[in-house]
Amino acid sequence: MPMSQSFKDCLFPNLSEIAEYYGTPFHIYDEAGIRETGRRLQAAFAHIPEFREYYAVKALPNPKILEIMRSMGFGFDCSSVTELVLSRGVGARGDDIMFTSNNTSREEFLAAEAEGGCILNLDDISLIPKVPEMPELISFRYNPGPRRIGNGIIGNPVEAKYGVSHDQIALAYRQAKARGARHFGLHTMLASNELNYAYMVQTARTLLELAEQLQDQVGITFRFINIGGGLGIPYEPGVAPLDLDALGREITELFLAFNRRNGYAPALFMESGRYMTGPHGVLVVKAINRKEIYRTYIGVDGCMNALMRPALYNAYHHIEVLGKGPEQRSEIVDVVGSLCENNDKFAIQRPLPPLEDNDILIIEDSGAHGHAMGFNYNGRLRPKELLLRADGSVDLIRRAETAEDYFATLDFVPRTLHF
Repeated sequence: MPMSQSFKDCLFPNLSEIAEYYGTPFHIYDEAGIRETGRRLQAAFAHIPEFREYYAVKALPNPKILEIMRSMGFGFDCSSVTELVLSRGVGARGDDIMFTSNNTSREEFLAAEAEGGCILNLDDISLIPKVPEMPELISFRYNPGPRRIGNGIIGNPVEAKYGVSHDQIALAYRQAKARGARHFGLHTMLASNELNYAYMVQTARTLLELAEQLQDQVGITFRFINIGGGLGIPYEPGVAPLDLDALGREITELFLAFNRRNGYAPALFMESGRYMTGPHGVLVVKAINRKEIYRTYIGVDGCMNALMRPALYNAYHHIEVLGKGPEQRSEIVDVVGSLCENNDKFAIQRPLPPLEDNDILIIEDSGAHGHAMGFNYNGRLRPKELLLRADGSVDLIRRAETAEDYFATLDFVPRTLHF
């Protein structure tokens, strides 16, 4: 989506100086914008007795960003030992962490139990006997199969590797209860980058209806339901944003109706990642080459190891050129990096202002699944991350990778197994 005007107003007048001081390329994130989105999310669900956002660490796994989330009272959605370590590193413990397993190893279960534990959200009924010690509070990730249609990114639930099937779900809770669980949650994630708020309302309805069925079948009540992440952002200009107010209003009505029928209502948990930080980050690069063959190619000093969504999903990320307005978009170019891959392109046949070497390009909406999905193909090194603080200062929150980092795993004590 277009950058917020407040982000532009703070960043653009100082961007040349920031680029000169830190060097390009870099991701830079807007603390004020992140906090405002967090306030809006909390306000939308303020009439549900208990609501909590568990920030999806995979979206932007930087401790300084996690500190912002924790200061707003958010928990963390984790799916690996490393994400657990990151979350605990900023003080999260116990119910502050939702650990959603996926093809989980014993080592991961042991890490989930450590340092005060977490909310364990199991992905498969076969994992129940593999949990070393069944916690009192347990959750399962539900896969409705043909009862729901996933959106374009998640796909058909029948084909998804995630979750406990509809036919298994009651048995899963019975088995967990038999192993000592006393409190229960229910989770699903059926969408990614969804802009139609009605889809998310239906997800909440699906879980609340299932919770009522399981209450009768298994004899349990639910501490929470977790509708997962999936709230979308409009990457392209002119696309309407998600109607967060309508989403909050209609889901609140579902919870109030559940309370009237059952005499209680579970908490509502959510795991937004992209929605929280995606629009509040940009990748700043500099034009370094211009190539004229069958097309015009603008080479920049970043490549898809810093933002692979355009290559992986053919995703659109809006691009602005510092000091050149949209009225100057008079040439059609591909904006490319330097990897030995032809899909190393940030934009294909995009109208942009005439570009010269050293022009600064701002590639928008990199605040989620940007740096986090980076890689080192061709030995290319991932860029630094900066944080534009609410007071206008700019902090370095991750240095750029170095060749020493790349070669670090080649520094080891040799071992040989002889037969």
